[in-house]
Amino acid sequence: MPQIFSPQADSTLRLAVALGLLALVAALVLAWSLARSDRAWGVRQPLAQPIPFSHALHAGGLGMDCRYCHSTVERAAGAGMPTAELCLGCHEQVWAGAAVLAPLRSAIELDIPIAWRSLHRLPDHARFHHAVHVQNGVGCETCHGAVWAMPQTVKVEPMSMGWCLDCHRNPEPALRPREAVFDRGWAGAAPGGLAEHVGLTAGSITDCYTCHR
Repeated sequence: MPQIFSPQADSTLRLAVALGLLALVAALVLAWSLARSDRAWGVRQPLAQPIPFSHALHAGGLGMDCRYCHSTVERAAGAGMPTAELCLGCHEQVWAGAAVLAPLRSAIELDIPIAWRSLHRLPDHARFHHAVHVQNGVGCETCHGAVWAMPQTVKVEPMSMGWCLDCHRNPEPALRPREAVFDRGWAGAAPGGLAEHVGLTAGSITDCYTCHR
């Protein structure tokens, strides 16, 4: 009876299996790396907005306070987004007829909110409360970076569960005195024991229930 397989068949099969396993491992490692990459989390990637708003101009050049547009950041879960009425409070006098501001006028005429696209929106199963962080001494730039220098606003941190937990496990380096929360480029040192002073302990803020309710 003639031989079906050549003498090299066994070696070829072993090599194919080994290469297949290596390819599988490489694919898993690549998928794991991509899932944790800045690109996957949208870091440094601006989103197209209905109006090309520049924080560098408004917050940086004009020195506008964050709370003028994000008016609920000290008392609510969401920081709040500027309304068409708020924007036109200034732009009825400045650049009043500019075509780029047409979405503001349309929003008022149609009685609909401006469709701002959030860079930092978390999934529905994650609970985040701006006021809690602000009241406990977490500065805006700790999470959002130097927004006042951004012509196009981008995310500077992944806002992933791992990133949040790193801070929750050791909050002290991220804290500052309450009166310095909105200071830009703050380079001071938080008083020792500030975390305990405001009631933050690793055990109390790393519990699943803190963010998932």
